[in-house]
Amino acid sequence: MSGVRVLVGTRKGAFVLTADGTRESWDVAGPLFAGWEIYHITGSPADPDRLYASQSTGWYGQQIQRSQDGGASWEQVGNRFEYDGVPGTHQWYDGTPHPWEFARVWHLEPSPADPDTVYAGVEDAALFRSYDGGVSWQPINRGLRSAGIPDPDAEVGHCVHRIAMHPSRPDVLFMQKHWDVMRSDDAGESWHEISGDLPSDFGFPIAVHPHEPDTAYVVPITSDSYHFPPDGQLRVYRSRTGGGDWEPLTEGLPQQHCYVNVLREAMAVDTLEEPGVYFGTTGGQVYASPDAGDSWAPIVRDLPAVLSVEVQTLP
Repeated sequence: MSGVRVLVGTRKGAFVLTADGTRESWDVAGPLFAGWEIYHITGSPADPDRLYASQSTGWYGQQIQRSQDGGASWEQVGNRFEYDGVPGTHQWYDGTPHPWEFARVWHLEPSPADPDTVYAGVEDAALFRSYDGGVSWQPINRGLRSAGIPDPDAEVGHCVHRIAMHPSRPDVLFMQKHWDVMRSDDAGESWHEISGDLPSDFGFPIAVHPHEPDTAYVVPITSDSYHFPPDGQLRVYRSRTGGGDWEPLTEGLPQQHCYVNVLREAMAVDTLEEPGVYFGTTGGQVYASPDAGDSWAPIVRDLPAVLSVEVQTLP
């Protein structure tokens, strides 16, 4: 029977949650990198034992860690991020050169075909790629646009919270933006809003059902000033129509006095026949639904604030 491995990054370390295909009983290992902020921990689709983690502290800065044995052991890899071939510089919104302030790696995205190719989204806002398993990195940012920054066509500065895609339709992208849930049907060349009947179009994560390309999940938050669920009700919303029409999923989730947040990296979906959906909260809970969102239960509580959740379907 297939199993699942849920990789959880928190404010004070990483945790690895494992279960068989029934997803009824969970083993919890951790914390890994205790005391470090783990912004993202994820695995390679091409090699389930190849894991990458982004860790940071105010004392020691940013580091990338790599495991080649499913998290049993780790090694620090390259942290040299170059912009236009020069470490530490970039062009600001007005086109003038400024020192590039590399603060942290928010997201790591391994290639589905090559475990040594990995992408990184960083602060200041930029996108990097490594072909050597994270040893060295170069920037790839041209063509981005946002109307809310001084230069709408700048290569940095866009407030995109999360993008999701179904592998069978790579031209169809779903985006949770700073205000607005968006969709592109031409690989990002153009976008249209699909917020529809959501109670709020502000939120952080977005995910896609692994077998139904038109089924997407979001977690609305009250506003950019109030980072908690509308009316204190923690609800995942699911659209089966590619956006626009959304249904609240509430069974097993707190529906009163709940004021946690779900951050941009903190939702994932496994690829089992009946897929599981997972998300973590700033209150330290990780919730799982073994039935594609119809019902939920916490699989672990009382962790540090959850920053990221990823899931691997294991043979």
